[in-house]
Formats: sequence, structure tokens, C-alpha cells
Amino acid sequence: MKISKAANSTARRIFRMCQSEGRLDETKLGQAVRQVAASKPRGYRGVLHALKRLVRLELARRHVVVESAEVLDEATRQRVATGLAAQYGADLTYEYKTNPELLGGLKVRVGSDVWDGTVKGRLDRLAEAF
Repeated sequence: MKISKAANSTARRIFRMCQSEGRLDETKLGQAVRQVAASKPRGYRGVLHALKRLVRLELARRHVVVESAEVLDEATRQRVATGLAAQYGADLTYEYKTNPELLGGLKVRVGSDVWDGTVKGRLDRLAEAF
């Protein structure tokens, strides 16, 4: 779907209005979406589509994926969560995965930021250096 510049601009404005203290407020967002859908201004489908994209990107930015070679115990999970909360804020969602190919260590992805502290990652970087 091709979205006009005006629809993108309106969606960004609505998205900024739905934030409080730098975080997305779901009640404000719901009210804004209902109001746009009810009033049906010109290009409202494009506005809603662009707004959906912005919300999806914001949710992805607040999602953490932690990969490890084996299942992490609760103390390790808590240390990872505490460290990430100090850097990114407390309202993160966590997903823990096990990947035996990593051999050891952790690979943490927060939005588009990736920290690779795995043995496999180190070996790959060493192989590239030669």
C-alpha cells in the first residue's frame, strides 16, 4: 500500500501524542485509533497503516531475545534483565532461546542492537581475521 507523505506525517504526529514519558501509552493509542476510524478523514487508511508500522517498530525496539547454548537458570536471567533494564528501561519483553550451535556464551538482541558474546561468534571473528 502506497502511503502519502501527509498520511505518514499525520501518523507520526498521532504516535508522538500517544507517548507519555517517552513510552507508548496503549490507552491513548486505542483512543486515537478509534477516533481516526470513526471520523474517517481523507487518507485515513494510510494513516492507520503508517501508525500500525510505527507501533510495530516501537514494540520490536522494546523486545529482547536472549540466545544461549543451554537453558539459563533464574539467577542468570535476572542478571541479564537487570543489566538491560538499566540501559534500556524497565518495560522490556524477554524471549529466551536455546541454540546448541553457539557452544557457549550469550547472544542478546534488543531491537536492532546485537551483542554476540558466544564462543561460535568469537571463532567466526577469528576465522575472518585470518
